[in-house]
Amino acid sequence: MGWFSNVRADVLAGVTVALALIPEAIAFSIIAGVDPMVGLYASFCMAVTIAFVGGRPAMISAATGAMALLMVTLVKEHGLEYLFAATILTGILQFLMGVCKIGRLMTFVPHSVVIGFVNALAILIFMAQLPHFVEASWVMYVMLAGTLAIIYLLPRLTKAVPSALVAIIVMTVIAMLAGLDLRTVGDMGEITRALPLFHAPSVPLTLETLWIILPYSFPLALVGILESLMTAAILDEMTDTRSSKNREVKGQGIANVVTGFFGGMAGCAMIGQSVINVKSGGRGRLSTLVAGVFLLFLILVLGDVVKQIPMAALVGVMVMVSIGTFDWQSIRDIRKIPLGDAAVMITTVIIVVATHDLAKGVIAGVILSALIFGWRMSRLSSTSYVSETGEKVYVISGQLFFGTMSHFVEQFTITDDPEQVIIDFSRSHVWDHSAVTAISKVILKYRQMDKHVVITGLNEESKRLIDRIGISAPSSH
Repeated sequence: MGWFSNVRADVLAGVTVALALIPEAIAFSIIAGVDPMVGLYASFCMAVTIAFVGGRPAMISAATGAMALLMVTLVKEHGLEYLFAATILTGILQFLMGVCKIGRLMTFVPHSVVIGFVNALAILIFMAQLPHFVEASWVMYVMLAGTLAIIYLLPRLTKAVPSALVAIIVMTVIAMLAGLDLRTVGDMGEITRALPLFHAPSVPLTLETLWIILPYSFPLALVGILESLMTAAILDEMTDTRSSKNREVKGQGIANVVTGFFGGMAGCAMIGQSVINVKSGGRGRLSTLVAGVFLLFLILVLGDVVKQIPMAALVGVMVMVSIGTFDWQSIRDIRKIPLGDAAVMITTVIIVVATHDLAKGVIAGVILSALIFGWRMSRLSSTSYVSETGEKVYVISGQLFFGTMSHFVEQFTITDDPEQVIIDFSRSHVWDHSAVTAISKVILKYRQMDKHVVITGLNEESKRLIDRIGISAPSSH
């Protein structure tokens, strides 16, 4: 789709997203323990850059909760300049992953891991709000309840404007008029009405710096790619279009490098904002560009108003984001889905919540899924009968690979079998070198007892593999 084939809808969708981005960008900055401007600049840089270099039109990339959670320790222990350096390194790693076509690997992430990932992200976002309730007054709780009421009730009356934005505006106006003693965004950090400027991170260019930032940049790169590709897949489905996954991975890398040099924190695609964009009519790259540019306009022109936003309203928005992100259907379905898939989902959630590292949870989930899949695949059986001409026929059922080779060898009663034996592979598939070795072993044992083996029923792929490796068979057809 071209840049200007859907102008009106793209512009309106972009404006809607920009308005909804402000509270999230600030809230994610606060999670990471940095100035609100770091998240706002990141969201502007990410959105504008990805509009040109991304692989999925209409997808919104900005500062995100998943990425913010990974930065907390780095910011605490080493400070902001190291975060900028880590953001640039994250981008470089992502670009290299795109060159290596890692986008293809994401098709190996099972659905149960994706659900676990999304649910863990929701729990972490919710947990990150809890410190705001420490020593909070009753006014905070009333403001929070009011925020959530507007967020959930307003869409029943109108969907013309994002209800989260209306909630923030209403709560800010009430707090200002009533002169309520509440923590505001201004208390969290200064919002400066200034353009983001080019700034190389002032960190020493040494190996020591690399070892400090690499343990943060690598998980950031992985999580950014994971979340971006999962979001791209959701939008592909919603809009019934296809996107270039490897171009998206490289685009995320370029966007993070740009962001790191313009005073922003690492970001990635946002599931919530991208869905808002598409549901508001955004279909082209223009919607993403407008979201970024309009966000900067809001910072520069309305910066003083943004400072007055009460924290209670932002906490309300983040609670809404966590409730909306959580896949509640997965809890209802947990009894229906296979036990292995349920275990993978729960394991992913537990590891992510325990370590605050989405990448560790996803990698553990994928490994566990692979082990369960291997276990299911390693069921091999055989039936045998004696034909009218006196030959013993073994019919093998199941996959023959390294995990089933010893089981395969155990299927045969070599000493009791007649001189002519047929092994029928029409219900099986020969996968690897181990499988061919197992067949050779069986044939060799029969041959040592002067018995003749014929192999039948091999499919084309299995036949090619056996021909290539070679088998110590007297005859096969």
